[in-house]
Order: sequence, then structure tokens, then C-alpha cells
Amino acid sequence: MDDPHIAAHPRELEFWFEFGSNYSYLALMRVEALAASQGVSLRWRPFLLGPIFRQLGWNTSPFVLQEAKGRYMWRDMEREARKYGLPFVRPSVFPRKAVLPMRVAALGAQEAWMGAFCRRVMHQNWVEDLDIDDPANVLRALDGLVADPQGVVAAALLEPNKARLRASTEEAQARGVFGGPTMFAGDEMFWGNDRLEDAIAWAASGRR
Repeated sequence: MDDPHIAAHPRELEFWFEFGSNYSYLALMRVEALAASQGVSLRWRPFLLGPIFRQLGWNTSPFVLQEAKGRYMWRDMEREARKYGLPFVRPSVFPRKAVLPMRVAALGAQEAWMGAFCRRVMHQNWVEDLDIDDPANVLRALDGLVADPQGVVAAALLEPNKARLRASTEEAQARGVFGGPTMFAGDEMFWGNDRLEDAIAWAASGRR
């Protein structure tokens, strides 16, 4: 007898992330390779955390609002980065504005260069401590990945693409996303870097 919980559609993981999100960094740097290793297709879902936080009544990251939580998080980031073999430098600005690279991500979400671009932006923020909203750094992240970096940035700044990112953020809110990274395997939601492997395993199983 067929299992009614097994999905008929291809195995897919939605990966919702924000470049300014610390735990999104740890997960994003690993997600593409992990998903591929399990035969799971990856759907990049960039969104903005600021509107999510404002909906929750916060004017900034909870790691800033709650001092003890923030102290814990920075030490946890050091431990987790070491565990995964990822470089990590605590940024001098947190949370860091990332609207421009997020708009580029919204534009390129289905493009072959998306994963490499995202990893470069994350490296700029969480290792090089650079202003990732600076157009020069966004162009540097695109260099060698696309034929016309200036054209990509220009397209990202057009109103239809700005609306695309707003719509994605609104969808995240409607689906109950409250932080990054968030993963969906079908309707099953997983939150946090420490649930990345569980999310991929769920998607690989084909279960709803």
C-alpha cells in the first residue's frame, strides 16, 4: 500500500535566508552541497528579516535586544563555525543592512550563479567584515559569475524586482517564518542552522 504521507512532487527544500542573519550564514555556506548529496533540489528563498521583527514588536535583532542572549549567540557562533570548518569574524556592525544584495538574490534566485553569489556575500559579512550593502562590494560578489555585474545590479533596483523581494517577505510572514534560516520541505517547517540536516533528510524522504 502506498504511504499517503509520501509526496508525489520532486524532493525539494525551500531555503529562506537573510544575509544579515548570523545563523543563516552557517546554514547557507553548507546547504547547497548537503542538498545535492541527498538528491534534494534547492529553492533559494531570500527575504528580509526587518519586517518580520517589526511584526513581532522588535526594532532590531533579538540578539541585540537581549544582552545575555547576544553574548551566548556570539560564543555559539564561534563554536559552530569551528565545528563546520567555516571561517568566522564577529562583524563590527550587527545586524548589518543588506537590502541591495538581498534584491540581487531575489533577482537571481533561479540562476546558476545564485549559490556562489550568496556564499561570497556571506563571506564578506561574516569573515571580511565589509559593508555588504555597498554597491562596490555587491559588484565584487558578482564578478566572474555574470557577464554584466552592473546590469544585474541595475535590474535588481527596478521596481518589479523590489516588489518581488517585498512579496517574498510577505509570503514568509504569512507562512509563519519568524527567523532565519527557515527551511520548508513541503509544508513541514524547520528553523535554525541546527535543523538543516533534519530538513534535508525530511525532503529526501519525500514525506509531506
